[in-house]
Amino acid sequence: MIDTVDFKEVIDQYSVIFFDAFGVIKTHNGMVTGVDRTFEYLKATNKEYYIVTNDASRSPLQLAQSFHRIGLTSIEQDRIISSGMLAKEYLDLKVNDGIVAYLGPQNSAHYIDSSGLHTLPVSAINDDNIDQVNALVFLDDEGFDWFNDLNKTLNLVRKRNIPVIVANTDFAYPLNMTDVAIAIGGLSYMIEQIVGKRFIRFGKPDSQMFMFAYDLLRENSQVSKKDILMVGDTLQTDILGGNKFGLDTVLVLTGNTLPADAHNRITSSGIIPTYICKDAVIKY
Repeated sequence: MIDTVDFKEVIDQYSVIFFDAFGVIKTHNGMVTGVDRTFEYLKATNKEYYIVTNDASRSPLQLAQSFHRIGLTSIEQDRIISSGMLAKEYLDLKVNDGIVAYLGPQNSAHYIDSSGLHTLPVSAINDDNIDQVNALVFLDDEGFDWFNDLNKTLNLVRKRNIPVIVANTDFAYPLNMTDVAIAIGGLSYMIEQIVGKRFIRFGKPDSQMFMFAYDLLRENSQVSKKDILMVGDTLQTDILGGNKFGLDTVLVLTGNTLPADAHNRITSSGIIPTYICKDAVIKY
């Protein structure tokens, strides 16, 4: 079993904390036990924080409401930086008309709808409207028929030379302490390999999300990267992204990286976190 350090001792060294969401502060089954104490501690010690998430399935408001429902009432929408926000910015700048097809539930198309574009789920694309499709967005792994709609997506990308946007780059997300499920980033990678085209990806480990949050912070304070700590459960996204942006990082073992696998994964990937903690929970 890999050695870990106390989470409170780590965050006491920093004034700003970036958190991943899934696997760090919540799982498919709800809030990580005791993590509400962490946010109480951040408030009591006047530390800034942002949730930096690859979850593009909902708007920041909807994501905040999902935190409230599991008891994390202090997390408001202005604390959330999602990869969906970056995908929306791309669509605003690059896609002016036509249909934007998407994979995901209807409410996950919030970002596209708010850009004033005509959206349709991939299931609604047919021979009559396929020539009007000017972009495709991978938003979420739910809300569509995997067999039929993934095959339809494959053929849409083969037939149309359009930008394909991956708004959530995660390959998997934790269901509980032992199991994971395939995320939309994993599905998009599969399609990408089959068609041999390059998709446009938003989210960790790319630096755009970190830069977005960093710019927000620097509008009101003089923080430097040395003041910021990135907390995540996934080496290839949270830790690699934080490292590339020049932040110190914490790998927690409540999500995609299991305690028994952590040492081997770090060794084989070469992605080294600054710290390793059992969880992101403050223990009084």
